[in-house]
Amino acid sequence: MNSAGLALLIVSVGGSAALLAAPLDRAFPGKLTLSVDASDTQHRVVHVEEHIAGVSRASVLLFPKWLPGNHSHTGPIERLTGLRISSHGVPVNWQRDPLDVYAFHLQPTGTAAITELDVAFDYLSPTEPAIDPVEMSPDLAVLDWNELLLYPAGFYARRIPVSAHLTLPAGWQYASALESEGTHEDRTQFKATDLETLMDSPIYAGRHVARFDLNPGGGAPVKLNVFADRPGQLVLKDEHLAAYRALVQQAQLLYGSHHYEHYDFLYALSDQIHGKGLEHHQSSEDTVGSGAFSDWDKTAWYRDLLPHEYTHSWNGKFRRPADLWTPNYNVPMQDSLLWVYEGQTEYWGDVLAARSGLWNKQQALDQLALVASYYDLQPGRQWRSLQDTTNDPIINHHRPTSWENWSRYKDYYDEGLLIWLDVDTLIRERSQGRRSLDDFAHAFFSIHDGSRTVLTYTFEDVVRALNQIEVYDWASLLRTRVEGVGQPAPLDGLKRGGYQLVYTDKPSDFQKDIEGLHKQLNLLHSIGAVIGDDGALSEVVWGKSAFQAGLVASAQIVAVNGQAYSPELLTEAITAAKASHQPIALILRSGSVYRITSIEYYEGLRYPHLERDPSVPARLDDILKSRERL
Repeated sequence: MNSAGLALLIVSVGGSAALLAAPLDRAFPGKLTLSVDASDTQHRVVHVEEHIAGVSRASVLLFPKWLPGNHSHTGPIERLTGLRISSHGVPVNWQRDPLDVYAFHLQPTGTAAITELDVAFDYLSPTEPAIDPVEMSPDLAVLDWNELLLYPAGFYARRIPVSAHLTLPAGWQYASALESEGTHEDRTQFKATDLETLMDSPIYAGRHVARFDLNPGGGAPVKLNVFADRPGQLVLKDEHLAAYRALVQQAQLLYGSHHYEHYDFLYALSDQIHGKGLEHHQSSEDTVGSGAFSDWDKTAWYRDLLPHEYTHSWNGKFRRPADLWTPNYNVPMQDSLLWVYEGQTEYWGDVLAARSGLWNKQQALDQLALVASYYDLQPGRQWRSLQDTTNDPIINHHRPTSWENWSRYKDYYDEGLLIWLDVDTLIRERSQGRRSLDDFAHAFFSIHDGSRTVLTYTFEDVVRALNQIEVYDWASLLRTRVEGVGQPAPLDGLKRGGYQLVYTDKPSDFQKDIEGLHKQLNLLHSIGAVIGDDGALSEVVWGKSAFQAGLVASAQIVAVNGQAYSPELLTEAITAAKASHQPIALILRSGSVYRITSIEYYEGLRYPHLERDPSVPARLDDILKSRERL
């Protein structure tokens, strides 16, 4: 369902059909005043009060359902509790729509006119990871406005005025793209804005905060606002700060513009709240492990997160796929171009990580080897197109799934990266190095410098812009890559970039660091499994040797060749099996059931790497080099 042709939404009240006005581009005749009290971090409960002027007896209140950045209907309606509505001090009954549980209909008694409402409810933030990622702790809080308000149906979000204030625990500080009118006794009043801007401006808050200027002496301010579990985790060395500053410079050189008045990275280093990366126009929500600064040399894997989310200010927020733009948060989205929205952003995120120095060249190559090798073996490519995976946010947003390598899941990110590397190197090859995907990015995203008004794009717009850089049948190439089934992984960009995907019996340092962070052993390319330090299987590749032996995720390897499991013992057994050609004997446990099996695999340890092919120009090296300011 697309907003362009949407006139009415059909809902049901009391078992009979009713008409809910679709959002129109008209000014809301009143104002929403929002008061949020997030001081109860012990219980992880947020108390919300709203005053909504400009309503009527027929007004319908909506809880945001379709969330930008999530690309899906993930509004956590189940966490809204204790809802109370009144008008001029008189309680107003309400009824949730049975067909759309995000819609609340007023059922006032009597005949008195209703022109304003007072709304109060409690938001129950997750208390444990089994419920959902934890958002609040005694030291930190992540507050998303979409979880903390009801808003009137029938209007574009950008046409609803909002005034908000926030209460935090004593002594806490916060960061947001929202502008403040002042703070008094832990209560901050924000400048009046519109609902669209408010929803796109989350809050990070906490006890332990450090702030870094990433664009000193530049134009629009860019800040890195860091929150941590403990003060000692906030120390950032000068050379590492220089890399974050270089990220801003390299992004601005690439895109040739900015589309924010100021930009705030909201960066949490925490083991108490859980990791996320979510884009916004003038900020981003970024949460990683507590050691991102203090264990810098071991946490390189994290460091493409900020380049990725920063890129979304251009690709996703300013320029957005036409079917992902909606007038409010209860009109369904469509995700057909996520391989551009997320896939190209993933490409530029990795490239900018290298160009800025957040990754060195070898780390960037090692990450690309891991991505390429995964799709080189992925069995799900046999039956499902990349295009179909763009439906995954709607089918299944972050819920655990079985046999992910067979079912496929959100592959538009990393396989999309490989497709855009293919495009980049092809432009470079055809133009003999005179043009590149950098030129596309500059042309596509630099227009309307400084504007925050969304400019949508279609598949045809992308193809047209590519042809303005280098004439080619881009439509056929992209459709083949995106819609094809049963094809080899799109590795042409690597080959054209001057590298080959190879396998050796030693993992890269980058892969070893990832395994250390996740406390796991990655044997995807040998027996076809990923195993935790305790022997618990987290992934088994459909059809590979471990699969054939009956291994399944969640089972635990108890013993290898008659000895208690350890990662070292298993890798030694794989190496020995190559020489002896004898199967590897395992004892498995699934719940209370033990089972003996064996893996027949004799090719030894295999870990992916990129190897330079001197017969081809080193185009990939050129892609990863930092750009000089003109």
